[in-house]
Amino acid sequence: MRHRHLSTLTLALGIAVLLDVLRVWLPSVITLFGRAAETPAELLGAFALGWFLLALAAPTLVRRVGAAPVGLAAAGVLAVARLALTAQPGGPAQLWLACAGLFAGLVWLAAVAASVPRPVAGLALGLAGNAVGHALLGTEDLVWRGGVLAWSLSALLVLAFLAASAAVRRERAGAPVRGDAARTGAPATDTADGHAGRRVPTPGRRAWLLCGPALLLAGQVALAPALWSAAAGTGSPDFPGLVRAGNGALPGALAVLLFLAAALFRGPARLARVLWPLALLAGSVLFVIGLLVPAYLLTAAGLGGCLALTDTTDDGPAVADGRGAAEPRAAATDERGADGGRAGARRGRAAVLGMLVFAVATVAYYAAYDLGYPNGWAPVATAVLVALVAATAPLRPGPTPSGAASAGPALPATVRVAALAGLTALAGLAAALHVPPAQARATTTPAAVRVAAYNIRMGFGLDGRLDVDAVARELRGADVVLLSEVDRGWWLNGGHDTLALVAGRLGMPYVFAPAADPVWGDAVLSRFPMRSGQTRRLTAHGAPTGAQALGVTLDLGGRELAVVATHLQPPPGRDPVEQAGEVAAFAGRYANGRPLVLGGDLNTEPDDPAFAEFTRSGLVDALAAARPLRTSPADDPRTQIDHVFVSPGLTATEVRAPRTEASDHLPVTLTVTLP
Repeated sequence: MRHRHLSTLTLALGIAVLLDVLRVWLPSVITLFGRAAETPAELLGAFALGWFLLALAAPTLVRRVGAAPVGLAAAGVLAVARLALTAQPGGPAQLWLACAGLFAGLVWLAAVAASVPRPVAGLALGLAGNAVGHALLGTEDLVWRGGVLAWSLSALLVLAFLAASAAVRRERAGAPVRGDAARTGAPATDTADGHAGRRVPTPGRRAWLLCGPALLLAGQVALAPALWSAAAGTGSPDFPGLVRAGNGALPGALAVLLFLAAALFRGPARLARVLWPLALLAGSVLFVIGLLVPAYLLTAAGLGGCLALTDTTDDGPAVADGRGAAEPRAAATDERGADGGRAGARRGRAAVLGMLVFAVATVAYYAAYDLGYPNGWAPVATAVLVALVAATAPLRPGPTPSGAASAGPALPATVRVAALAGLTALAGLAAALHVPPAQARATTTPAAVRVAAYNIRMGFGLDGRLDVDAVARELRGADVVLLSEVDRGWWLNGGHDTLALVAGRLGMPYVFAPAADPVWGDAVLSRFPMRSGQTRRLTAHGAPTGAQALGVTLDLGGRELAVVATHLQPPPGRDPVEQAGEVAAFAGRYANGRPLVLGGDLNTEPDDPAFAEFTRSGLVDALAAARPLRTSPADDPRTQIDHVFVSPGLTATEVRAPRTEASDHLPVTLTVTLP
């Protein structure tokens, strides 16, 4: 006997596995194929989009071979790739395993779409379940972790996915083939209104078209635990425009609740087709302008509601039912049994095209930081597409096609309530599991302060793996840490809150300043109390990526130390001399006579004009005695572009640049003795 909702469970598990692979594939394209910005952005984009274009052939393969065998084979490859990535190979092997897993996932989606006209429940549960797991893990996925726990949970997820896929395959093998169109694969005709020869609208195509855009908006905004974390800790009057250590898991649980409630429970149809698209559009616009909390809450509700509007087995116009009500046309059974047919192939093409939209929008948004154009239109345009598709969907769900053996009815209310309550509670549990480090108390004034400055490349080492432990090892023992290239939820990097992960391992609170956008910038971590802070946006001067200067005041037990962290972004082929002058002037004003430490990735060498801007302002090169102190690239250091300056009267000793490949830069560490 078939289980009525097995296909929903299989789809949810498969979406969770595919998202795990995407969180490795996206940063692998950047760090391994892109080789730390050495590969031209155009070539990198072509490589990324090529896999999605190649998958456009999948629906034809599914129609010729059958959805069940193709789907099961693709599920097997996806599962093997997911487990192989957990083995942490790093390097080119990681890139190609992730590519294989991605392509298998796209083929699997096309196969599932061929026989599942109502995917919304499975999509919603898969997106929410993966986000909750991501939050419980502190945004560091199992893929990047070693040890027994990571392997056990990864194997459990993959085995459950394979078992469910195999069970669906057995069901389809025993499903009857119904109707002449099912046996012959002939074009379906619409006889509901007496007009023979008219093609029946394809059931479920709208919902499958939104699969890719939904993955993007969920991963980038609505169901992004790193974004929940980055949005927390703002609003202190002493830290205008900055983010302190905070816990965003409880508001994140509200986002999960809103998303699932809107996706799994249909409200009044005419109100919903106005309310949910407007909420989605408003959330995407708020994300672009940097109002993160209302952005992800509105996007979560709007995205879930828009998916619910497409939860129908008929994509065509409604017809009168004889009582004045609008009913969707019944779908013809042109599905060669459970294995698809022309309608199944059209749904498969819709699914793959939706994933192509995902890829184009992702590449377009992040390529702006290499090519230098406005990128806010990408998430907004994606939201507009979702809103239009949802707002023009039929007002009521249509009947399940008799040939779609695995489509299944809507989930029972008890199952929907249980899923909503369980996933929301687990998202809230993440708040108790990941408490941010507490602010230190002022003690006696130290004679010296250990300082480290490090461009951490979003936590990714030269082998392309997220290795927060390796980053933390290089910083352990420092009293003050200045970080560059801090990522707090870039979907392109897998959606991790690297700052919270590093701070948690070091037990140090932080202050974060946005630079390129609200979740990418610079940070200061300190074992001493941080009393106030200020950020100053730097003029681009032709550079494609934004930059800032972050000033933080530390309480050293009765004395104050001013610390400035920055990451200069030079225009193509030029020295960042203008930005260096802006930072030097800002630091002087911010310190206002107090002892000062300034450092970061300055993208300039000691003999360059930008370097001279700092010494001209009266600052002292704290690393001069240890020169040559080359810091980049990490595997073959040839240039010194990471620097620390101090105000006159401070003495720098024990200067080092320890060799490590935890980033593409080496860290610099030193002891600063106070006068």
